[in-house]
Amino acid sequence: MPRFDVRPAKPSDLRAVAQQFHALWPEGDLEDHAYEAEQILAGEPASTLPLVVFVAEADGKVVGFVEVGLRSHADGCDAARPVGFLEGWYVDPKHRNRGVGRALVVAAEAWARDKGAREMASDTWLDETTSQEAHAALGYEEVDRCVHFRKPLS
Repeated sequence: MPRFDVRPAKPSDLRAVAQQFHALWPEGDLEDHAYEAEQILAGEPASTLPLVVFVAEADGKVVGFVEVGLRSHADGCDAARPVGFLEGWYVDPKHRNRGVGRALVVAAEAWARDKGAREMASDTWLDETTSQEAHAALGYEEVDRCVHFRKPLS
């Protein structure tokens, strides 16, 4: 099994992080992901609450990331305290099932704990069963299911 290290992302990881953001969120364009990643890696995210990216690196290459932040609240969590939130979590397919994802989430949880959070939260789409299974394997429990609606007003 290849060895990997988890560490905070740095500005020199920008290209790799942007590409992985795009792999996780393909509906966005790569330039937009690069702009967002650049802000986060510079310590200036658009969020008013703390937000960081950790990467997993194997053989000098970024093979996964987790974007973790603090939120003022999250479904199923104590509304009186900020909560750590997994904003995004991705591992290259050929590096999955090797502990990379778990190590990224452990780093995210430690960061949130250091920021005073007592709980972690996350979300995924209803049809993302692989993501749901990965969350459950790490001890996350489902607290809600939701279908969002919209209607344009003329």
